[in-house]
Amino acid sequence: MRSSRYTATAIHALVLAGAILFSAVALADSETTRSSIPSVAMPASEKLVLDPDGAEILARALVAEMREELGGVEEEIRNHPYLEALERGEPSIENLRAFAGEQYNIIRSDLRSDALLVSRFGANPAARGYFQGLVAGEIIALDLLLDFAAALGLEEKDLEVYEPRSLAQVYPAYVATLAAYGSEADVGAAFHVNFAVFGEMTGRMSAALRSQYGLQPEDVAFFDFFATPVPGFDEAGVAVIAEGLLHGAHPRQIKRAARLLQAYELLFWNAVAEEP
Repeated sequence: MRSSRYTATAIHALVLAGAILFSAVALADSETTRSSIPSVAMPASEKLVLDPDGAEILARALVAEMREELGGVEEEIRNHPYLEALERGEPSIENLRAFAGEQYNIIRSDLRSDALLVSRFGANPAARGYFQGLVAGEIIALDLLLDFAAALGLEEKDLEVYEPRSLAQVYPAYVATLAAYGSEADVGAAFHVNFAVFGEMTGRMSAALRSQYGLQPEDVAFFDFFATPVPGFDEAGVAVIAEGLLHGAHPRQIKRAARLLQAYELLFWNAVAEEP
Protein backbone atom coordinates (compact mmCIF):
# COMPACT_ATOMS: atom_id res chain seq x y z
CA MET A 1 0.00 0.00 0.00
CA ARG A 2 1.20 3.49 -0.79
CA SER A 3 1.91 5.67 2.22
CA SER A 4 0.62 9.23 2.51
CA ARG A 5 3.34 11.82 2.05
CA TYR A 6 1.54 14.54 3.97
CA THR A 7 0.46 14.89 7.57
CA ALA A 8 -2.81 16.66 8.28
CA THR A 9 -0.86 19.66 9.59
CA ALA A 10 1.25 19.91 6.45
CA ILE A 11 -1.78 19.51 4.21
CA HIS A 12 -3.67 22.34 5.80
CA ALA A 13 -0.60 24.53 6.00
CA LEU A 14 -0.28 24.27 2.22
CA VAL A 15 -3.93 25.01 1.55
CA LEU A 16 -3.99 27.81 4.09
CA ALA A 17 -0.90 29.31 2.50
CA GLY A 18 -2.58 29.26 -0.89
CA ALA A 19 -6.07 30.38 0.08
CA ILE A 20 -5.32 32.83 2.89
CA LEU A 21 -1.71 33.97 3.22
CA PHE A 22 -1.31 34.64 -0.50
CA SER A 23 -4.49 36.73 -0.54
CA ALA A 24 -4.07 40.49 -0.56
CA VAL A 25 -7.68 41.14 0.42
CA ALA A 26 -8.74 41.07 4.07
CA LEU A 27 -12.39 41.69 4.81
CA ALA A 28 -13.77 42.95 8.12
CA ASP A 29 -17.10 41.81 9.55
CA SER A 30 -19.94 44.09 8.60
CA GLU A 31 -23.69 44.26 9.27
CA THR A 32 -26.12 44.29 6.38
CA THR A 33 -29.81 43.88 5.67
CA ARG A 34 -31.76 42.29 2.89
CA SER A 35 -32.73 45.73 1.64
CA SER A 36 -29.12 46.42 0.61
CA ILE A 37 -29.20 43.64 -1.99
CA PRO A 38 -29.93 44.72 -5.55
CA SER A 39 -32.85 42.77 -7.00
CA VAL A 40 -31.80 39.51 -8.65
CA ALA A 41 -34.49 40.26 -11.23
CA MET A 42 -32.26 42.98 -12.67
CA PRO A 43 -31.21 42.08 -16.22
CA ALA A 44 -27.67 40.79 -16.47
CA SER A 45 -26.89 43.59 -18.90
CA GLU A 46 -27.51 46.17 -16.15
CA LYS A 47 -24.21 46.80 -14.40
CA LEU A 48 -23.90 47.48 -10.69
CA VAL A 49 -21.81 50.43 -9.62
CA LEU A 50 -20.11 49.55 -6.33
CA ASP A 51 -17.20 50.75 -4.27
CA PRO A 52 -15.11 48.17 -2.30
CA ASP A 53 -17.19 48.60 0.87
CA GLY A 54 -20.42 48.18 -1.04
CA ALA A 55 -19.09 45.09 -2.79
CA GLU A 56 -18.15 43.54 0.54
CA ILE A 57 -21.57 44.26 2.03
CA LEU A 58 -23.31 42.81 -1.00
CA ALA A 59 -21.05 39.72 -1.01
CA ARG A 60 -21.88 38.95 2.61
CA ALA A 61 -25.58 39.52 2.02
CA LEU A 62 -25.58 37.21 -1.00
CA VAL A 63 -23.84 34.47 0.99
CA ALA A 64 -26.46 34.75 3.74
CA GLU A 65 -29.29 34.61 1.19
CA MET A 66 -27.81 31.63 -0.63
CA ARG A 67 -27.37 29.66 2.57
CA GLU A 68 -30.99 30.28 3.52
CA GLU A 69 -32.41 29.54 0.10
CA LEU A 70 -30.36 26.37 -0.41
CA GLY A 71 -30.88 25.04 3.10
CA GLY A 72 -33.36 22.43 1.91
CA VAL A 73 -30.98 20.94 -0.64
CA GLU A 74 -28.18 20.99 1.91
CA GLU A 75 -30.35 19.01 4.32
CA GLU A 76 -31.09 16.47 1.57
CA ILE A 77 -27.38 16.00 1.06
CA ARG A 78 -26.61 15.89 4.78
CA ASN A 79 -29.28 13.25 5.40
CA HIS A 80 -28.58 11.19 2.32
CA PRO A 81 -29.42 7.47 2.70
CA TYR A 82 -25.99 6.52 1.34
CA LEU A 83 -24.24 7.85 4.42
CA GLU A 84 -26.64 6.05 6.69
CA ALA A 85 -26.03 2.84 4.75
CA LEU A 86 -22.27 3.28 5.06
CA GLU A 87 -22.62 3.76 8.80
CA ARG A 88 -24.31 0.35 8.87
CA GLY A 89 -21.64 -1.20 6.67
CA GLU A 90 -24.09 -2.07 3.89
CA PRO A 91 -22.44 -0.86 0.64
CA SER A 92 -20.15 -3.43 -0.96
CA ILE A 93 -16.42 -3.10 -1.49
CA GLU A 94 -17.19 -2.79 -5.19
CA ASN A 95 -19.32 0.22 -4.36
CA LEU A 96 -16.40 1.80 -2.51
CA ARG A 97 -14.11 1.08 -5.44
CA ALA A 98 -16.60 2.79 -7.72
CA PHE A 99 -16.63 5.77 -5.34
CA ALA A 100 -12.85 5.99 -5.71
CA GLY A 101 -13.20 5.83 -9.48
CA GLU A 102 -15.74 8.64 -9.54
CA GLN A 103 -13.59 10.84 -7.31
CA TYR A 104 -10.54 10.13 -9.45
CA ASN A 105 -12.32 11.58 -12.45
CA ILE A 106 -13.75 14.48 -10.46
CA ILE A 107 -10.48 15.55 -8.88
CA ARG A 108 -8.52 15.35 -12.12
CA SER A 109 -11.17 17.50 -13.80
CA ASP A 110 -11.43 19.98 -10.92
CA LEU A 111 -7.65 20.31 -10.80
CA ARG A 112 -7.59 21.47 -14.42
CA SER A 113 -10.58 23.74 -13.82
CA ASP A 114 -8.89 25.37 -10.83
CA ALA A 115 -5.72 25.86 -12.86
CA LEU A 116 -7.78 27.60 -15.55
CA LEU A 117 -9.26 29.86 -12.88
CA VAL A 118 -5.74 30.85 -11.79
CA SER A 119 -4.97 31.64 -15.43
CA ARG A 120 -8.12 33.73 -15.84
CA PHE A 121 -8.16 35.55 -12.51
CA GLY A 122 -4.61 35.22 -11.14
CA ALA A 123 -3.91 38.91 -11.63
CA ASN A 124 -6.63 39.79 -9.10
CA PRO A 125 -5.40 39.87 -5.48
CA ALA A 126 -8.14 37.89 -3.72
CA ALA A 127 -8.77 35.43 -6.54
CA ARG A 128 -5.08 34.68 -7.00
CA GLY A 129 -4.55 33.27 -3.52
CA TYR A 130 -7.92 31.56 -3.40
CA PHE A 131 -7.59 29.64 -6.64
CA GLN A 132 -3.91 28.86 -6.10
CA GLY A 133 -4.93 27.30 -2.80
CA LEU A 134 -7.56 25.18 -4.54
CA VAL A 135 -5.00 23.90 -7.06
CA ALA A 136 -2.64 22.94 -4.23
CA GLY A 137 -5.48 21.22 -2.42
CA GLU A 138 -6.54 19.17 -5.45
CA ILE A 139 -2.98 17.97 -6.01
CA ILE A 140 -2.78 16.78 -2.41
CA ALA A 141 -6.27 15.24 -2.55
CA LEU A 142 -5.36 13.23 -5.65
CA ASP A 143 -2.40 11.68 -3.85
CA LEU A 144 -4.55 10.87 -0.83
CA LEU A 145 -7.24 9.35 -3.01
CA LEU A 146 -4.68 6.90 -4.38
CA ASP A 147 -4.00 5.82 -0.79
CA PHE A 148 -7.71 5.12 -0.33
CA ALA A 149 -7.85 3.20 -3.60
CA ALA A 150 -4.81 1.15 -2.61
CA ALA A 151 -6.54 0.15 0.62
CA LEU A 152 -9.32 -1.28 -1.57
CA GLY A 153 -6.86 -3.21 -3.72
CA LEU A 154 -6.78 -0.74 -6.62
CA GLU A 155 -3.86 0.79 -8.47
CA GLU A 156 -4.00 4.03 -10.42
CA LYS A 157 -4.21 2.10 -13.68
CA ASP A 158 -7.48 0.61 -12.38
CA LEU A 159 -8.87 4.07 -11.74
CA GLU A 160 -7.80 5.21 -15.20
CA VAL A 161 -9.93 2.54 -16.91
CA TYR A 162 -12.93 2.95 -14.61
CA GLU A 163 -15.99 4.12 -16.55
CA PRO A 164 -17.67 6.94 -14.57
CA ARG A 165 -21.41 7.34 -14.24
CA SER A 166 -22.97 10.34 -15.91
CA LEU A 167 -24.87 11.68 -12.90
CA ALA A 168 -21.76 11.54 -10.72
CA GLN A 169 -19.84 13.67 -13.21
CA VAL A 170 -22.33 16.52 -13.68
CA TYR A 171 -20.64 18.34 -10.78
CA PRO A 172 -17.14 18.56 -12.32
CA ALA A 173 -18.63 19.27 -15.75
CA TYR A 174 -20.38 22.32 -14.33
CA VAL A 175 -17.23 23.40 -12.46
CA ALA A 176 -15.42 23.24 -15.81
CA THR A 177 -18.15 25.41 -17.35
CA LEU A 178 -17.82 27.96 -14.55
CA ALA A 179 -14.04 27.92 -14.89
CA ALA A 180 -14.28 28.68 -18.59
CA TYR A 181 -17.19 31.11 -18.67
CA GLY A 182 -18.15 32.19 -15.14
CA SER A 183 -16.94 35.12 -13.10
CA GLU A 184 -14.68 34.70 -10.10
CA ALA A 185 -17.70 35.62 -7.98
CA ASP A 186 -19.80 32.84 -9.52
CA VAL A 187 -17.16 30.27 -8.66
CA GLY A 188 -16.37 31.68 -5.23
CA ALA A 189 -20.04 31.67 -4.25
CA ALA A 190 -20.67 28.15 -5.54
CA PHE A 191 -17.67 26.78 -3.65
CA HIS A 192 -18.47 28.79 -0.53
CA VAL A 193 -21.89 27.17 -0.27
CA ASN A 194 -20.84 23.70 -1.43
CA PHE A 195 -17.59 22.89 0.35
CA ALA A 196 -18.98 22.92 3.89
CA VAL A 197 -21.59 20.20 3.36
CA PHE A 198 -19.18 18.10 1.30
CA GLY A 199 -16.76 18.27 4.22
CA GLU A 200 -19.48 17.06 6.59
CA MET A 201 -20.19 14.12 4.31
CA THR A 202 -16.56 13.09 3.97
CA GLY A 203 -16.08 13.34 7.72
CA ARG A 204 -18.91 10.86 8.24
CA MET A 205 -17.50 8.64 5.51
CA SER A 206 -14.12 8.57 7.22
CA ALA A 207 -15.65 7.42 10.50
CA ALA A 208 -17.81 4.80 8.78
CA LEU A 209 -14.95 3.40 6.72
CA ARG A 210 -12.86 2.97 9.85
CA SER A 211 -15.59 1.51 12.04
CA GLN A 212 -17.44 -0.65 9.51
CA TYR A 213 -14.78 -1.57 6.96
CA GLY A 214 -11.63 -1.72 9.08
CA LEU A 215 -9.68 0.94 7.19
CA GLN A 216 -6.82 2.69 8.93
CA PRO A 217 -6.46 6.47 9.42
CA GLU A 218 -3.91 6.72 6.60
CA ASP A 219 -6.36 4.96 4.28
CA VAL A 220 -9.08 7.58 4.85
CA ALA A 221 -6.88 10.69 4.92
CA PHE A 222 -8.58 11.76 1.68
CA PHE A 223 -11.88 12.09 3.53
CA ASP A 224 -10.32 13.73 6.59
CA PHE A 225 -8.61 16.27 4.35
CA PHE A 226 -11.92 17.60 3.06
CA ALA A 227 -13.61 17.26 6.44
CA THR A 228 -11.18 19.52 8.29
CA PRO A 229 -12.05 23.23 7.92
CA VAL A 230 -9.28 25.60 6.90
CA PRO A 231 -9.31 28.70 9.13
CA GLY A 232 -10.11 31.79 7.12
CA PHE A 233 -11.23 29.94 4.02
CA ASP A 234 -14.77 31.31 4.12
CA GLU A 235 -13.49 34.87 4.46
CA ALA A 236 -11.24 34.33 1.45
CA GLY A 237 -14.30 33.17 -0.50
CA VAL A 238 -16.23 36.31 0.47
CA ALA A 239 -13.26 38.37 -0.74
CA VAL A 240 -13.39 36.62 -4.12
CA ILE A 241 -17.13 37.28 -4.42
CA ALA A 242 -16.65 40.95 -3.54
CA GLU A 243 -13.81 41.24 -6.03
CA GLY A 244 -15.98 39.73 -8.74
CA LEU A 245 -18.81 42.14 -7.96
CA LEU A 246 -16.40 45.04 -8.41
CA HIS A 247 -15.54 43.60 -11.82
CA GLY A 248 -19.17 43.45 -12.92
CA ALA A 249 -20.47 40.07 -11.72
CA HIS A 250 -24.26 40.01 -11.39
CA PRO A 251 -26.00 38.83 -8.19
CA ARG A 252 -28.54 36.73 -10.09
CA GLN A 253 -25.84 34.80 -11.92
CA ILE A 254 -23.83 34.39 -8.72
CA LYS A 255 -26.82 32.84 -6.95
CA ARG A 256 -27.59 30.66 -9.96
CA ALA A 257 -24.09 29.19 -9.92
CA ALA A 258 -24.39 28.29 -6.24
CA ARG A 259 -27.86 26.79 -6.69
CA LEU A 260 -26.85 24.60 -9.62
CA LEU A 261 -23.61 23.35 -8.09
CA GLN A 262 -25.39 22.35 -4.89
CA ALA A 263 -28.02 20.50 -6.93
CA TYR A 264 -25.27 18.67 -8.79
CA GLU A 265 -23.67 17.75 -5.46
CA LEU A 266 -26.90 15.96 -4.57
CA LEU A 267 -26.85 14.16 -7.93
CA PHE A 268 -23.34 12.92 -7.11
CA TRP A 269 -24.48 11.28 -3.88
CA ASN A 270 -27.49 9.79 -5.63
CA ALA A 271 -25.17 8.24 -8.20
CA VAL A 272 -22.57 6.78 -5.84
CA ALA A 273 -25.31 5.25 -3.70
CA GLU A 274 -26.08 2.79 -6.50
CA GLU A 275 -24.27 -0.52 -6.50
CA PRO A 276 -22.12 -0.97 -9.64
